[in-house]
Amino acid sequence: MALLFNTRLSYLLRKVKDLRCLTPRRHRMKEKWAATRVKHPPTTLALQHFDATYSVQLGPLWPSVRAALLSERKYGALLNHFSHDAILTDLEAQGCRDFVHDTDTQCQPCSEQEAEVRFEEKSDIVDQQLSPLHLSPNIKCLVFPRGNITRFKPAKPDMCGFLGYYLMDAASVLPCLALDVHEGHSVLDLCAAPGGKTLALLQTQSIGFLCVNDVSVSRTMRLKKVLHSYIPKQLLTNEKLRITSFDGTQWGEMERNTFDRVLVDVPCTTDRHSLMEDDNNIFSKHRTGERRNLPNLQLELLLAGIEAARPGGEIIYSTCSLSQIQNMSVVEQAIHLARENYGIQLQVVDLRPLTHIFRKTFHFAPDLHVGEMVIPHLAANFGPIYMCKLRRLT
Repeated sequence: MALLFNTRLSYLLRKVKDLRCLTPRRHRMKEKWAATRVKHPPTTLALQHFDATYSVQLGPLWPSVRAALLSERKYGALLNHFSHDAILTDLEAQGCRDFVHDTDTQCQPCSEQEAEVRFEEKSDIVDQQLSPLHLSPNIKCLVFPRGNITRFKPAKPDMCGFLGYYLMDAASVLPCLALDVHEGHSVLDLCAAPGGKTLALLQTQSIGFLCVNDVSVSRTMRLKKVLHSYIPKQLLTNEKLRITSFDGTQWGEMERNTFDRVLVDVPCTTDRHSLMEDDNNIFSKHRTGERRNLPNLQLELLLAGIEAARPGGEIIYSTCSLSQIQNMSVVEQAIHLARENYGIQLQVVDLRPLTHIFRKTFHFAPDLHVGEMVIPHLAANFGPIYMCKLRRLT
């Protein structure tokens, strides 16, 4: 009898798909999904925004760039010259190569005729100056070959406690190479955290004095920890290095006409992070105002960097975004406002020699009339990185 009852009960439960239909309406409760599940997560909002914007800006390139952005990124290993371990040999044995100095993969310099044609194409829009390319012999960044998605192992400390390499987007090294630091130069890194580009600059072993700044105190503290994990204490003295947490937009008022080189790696939409991580995402709804104000903040930071550079000094402006509004538009506005408001004449330095040498490692966006940009590609999934070099004439 009990067996027959259980059989009938099981049959009835299978027939009833939703037991709420047996509950009086006044006692039913709505599912509390809103407290645990975001209806429109920031990553989804970012993808919708990029689809609408970059499909127009990049045209037929956007589908491949989109696929790369949504895939696992590739890293480079910035070699730490202050480590005592034989890191270079070990990484080369794994199949890595130093893309900065691996002459086997470098393209031959373009012909003079090609250089003149391409230079004229850019010169029609903005005054640009071709500049000879000088790469620091001390900056080494190792990458796995194209199409190889092998991950680097975490760096281990040597007998002195220094880590052998720093993992970062290899394209992020390009602004440091383009800055062209010479022996004894004073350098300002205006928006330095988390510290990868600062480490790359210190690897040159040419800087006379380095000023490192980030508006966030917590990020500055993390940057200090990074430096102490890679750089000997005797190179981090007050005579050689200054670390601050000031508002970078006000730097021109504090130290004007001071630095030989200025790196302005501004806050941006960080396109890859915005598509992959919901935490600390600029596309979160409570950060809408902050995101819309980014171009204004970027412009103010670049103008402050321009003021901080001495006449004859050079400035690198960089982002990790594909956005034309955050890239070329900011540079063009800064050139105009620097001339109109401060009487500062600027010249855009053509970075084509740099991109020509490294085009076997990175994919560069075609036909940019101001600056250069690494665009992600599945075979070489670095970037995005935009960079533009300015020389202060007055």
